[in-house]
Amino acid sequence: MENKEKMVQAFTQAGKALKAGEAAELASIDKKEADKLIKELVKEGTLVSPKRCYYELK
Repeated sequence: MENKEKMVQAFTQAGKALKAGEAAELASIDKKEADKLIKELVKEGTLVSPKRCYYELK
């Protein structure tokens, strides 16, 4: 499974807004990689930020 898919799955399982570190932990990937992936997913429109430093599925 690709890391991007792992990130989306982590947000799906959580069912709530997560910080980058929490998402990285759930997806079992490095936090720096998670930050990069979150930035990409926000740009694509998959994730949104309801409040500063938190992200959730759109």
